Amino acid sequence: MAVASPALPGVQCVRPERERESQGGGHPVPLTPERKREVIDHFRTHETDSGSAEVQIALLTERIKYLTEHFKVHKRDHHSRRGLLRMVGQRRRLLDYLKTSNVERYRMVVKELGLRK
Repeated sequence: MAVASPALPGVQCVRPERERESQGGGHPVPLTPERKREVIDHFRTHETDSGSAEVQIALLTERIKYLTEHFKVHKRDHHSRRGLLRMVGQRRRLLDYLKTSNVERYRMVVKELGLRK
């Protein structure tokens, strides 16, 4: 697409159309409200549940997956890497809590999310 240059009258610059990361180029899509609702609906323990350990673990796993893909493209994004490490630690603590409080639910969450433990 040709765009008129404001600095040089009569000269046209050719700029490629920019697409958002979430729309093109195979980039990962951040956790959308629709996807978040799906995850909450799948892992909730009762009708109004939005904060149980299972839901929190599932949402953290979605965000961790997104950031893992993000780092394949943006290798030097160390600030976000710190956030990723915090999320992994938080998920680990929630998994430990769930394991001590209800082993059956722990096994179900680990199996459905495909976590190694």
